[in-house]
Amino acid sequence: MVLSDRSIKEAVAQGRIVIRPWDPDMVQPASVDVHMGDSVRVFRNSRKPYIDVRQSIDDLTELIKVEGDTPFILHPGEFVLGTTQEYFELGNDLVARLEGKSSLGRLGLMIHSTAGYVDPGWKGHLTLELSNVARLPITLYSGMKIGQVSYQQLSTPADRPYGSASLGSKYQGQVEPTASRAYRDFGKK
Repeated sequence: MVLSDRSIKEAVAQGRIVIRPWDPDMVQPASVDVHMGDSVRVFRNSRKPYIDVRQSIDDLTELIKVEGDTPFILHPGEFVLGTTQEYFELGNDLVARLEGKSSLGRLGLMIHSTAGYVDPGWKGHLTLELSNVARLPITLYSGMKIGQVSYQQLSTPADRPYGSASLGSKYQGQVEPTASRAYRDFGKK
């Protein structure tokens, strides 16, 4: 079941959903608006001949600050990682979905490729997978509305929520846009 505006506000009051900063005006009929944070992680493609998913790519990306009225310009075909301004926590009985704003999608901006799902127990800022599929550059500003998060009730609370030691959760507590940590999956049994 998708939570309505009333249910979202009740879950925030109960502490099952944490959003900081919290503004009740962010709540839409069945979602919460989220805003672009102040940093973007860009890929420096000249540093490696290819991406090996078994290796860390920390040296392949660079963190850029987006401050004030100065936009980050996302060029056609470009892919970068951004972050939400908001910090989130989810109770063990809820999942969330991150989706783009339709007004931005109509300009050619995609805010996630595959990582729109937020597990129960999540804590941190959400990483945005920003792509421009338009033929013109798109400006992105810190603090602009960038997406929306909807919430769904689980049938029972998760036995092993995200962040549980046995799961090896790779992104729990992230603050800045975080590069892929897929390499940590190799060598596991």
